[in-house]
Amino acid sequence: MKLLKDILYRILELQEKVLRFRLSKTIGAKSDSKRKRHFYKGCTLDLNTMAEAEKQELEAKITNILKTYEYNPVRILEYVKAQGTDVIYLKDAKRILNPVGENEGFIYPYSGAKALYLSLGINRVFSLKTKEMFVLSQGEINKYYFIYHFYNWFAFKHNIAGMDTESQELLKKYLFSSADTRELQLSEIFKLKDAIRQDKASIEFVIKLCRNYEGAKQALNKMKNEGSAKL
Repeated sequence: MKLLKDILYRILELQEKVLRFRLSKTIGAKSDSKRKRHFYKGCTLDLNTMAEAEKQELEAKITNILKTYEYNPVRILEYVKAQGTDVIYLKDAKRILNPVGENEGFIYPYSGAKALYLSLGINRVFSLKTKEMFVLSQGEINKYYFIYHFYNWFAFKHNIAGMDTESQELLKKYLFSSADTRELQLSEIFKLKDAIRQDKASIEFVIKLCRNYEGAKQALNKMKNEGSAKL
């Protein structure tokens, strides 16, 4: 969990950096972000509220699936395959994925040179385009790390803003390097903003699950040892 928390802090730092840069740009640029307000026939439509409602609905659906499959990564991956996403197990996935900046778990669709590398390294085929997939090393899967990737996959499949390949590539670039956001176009800034918001949401979702699980486990241990669930 320390890794997820560290990434969350990095995301918050990047979020502040992006927001400060947005303030310095020309006012009036078009944004695809959901965080805006419209007026229609005398009524105010607050898309901040809509975005939060969308997030709650998404998380409710994800939680329901996790409960249905008892939070078991192997069973959940069977559900993923049934939705048309390839699930691939390799002897050492990190060795193949890390050179192109990817980690085990959910991999977004790519085209071009990166797709060619992934196609040759994973599927042993020549292709300049890949679809979304899960790529994992053989062996036991860390439950919480997996849930983070499952959240992102589910959001991607539901076309949530910020969960597309371009937005996520921007996030990786500015999260794990010292690149300056001043080189970005406004359209890229908004994509990066959406990617930051969604990645933050997925990490917070996992942290909340972990806290709930650990809290329940502590209560159960107290009941076994002391005959009481009081904490």
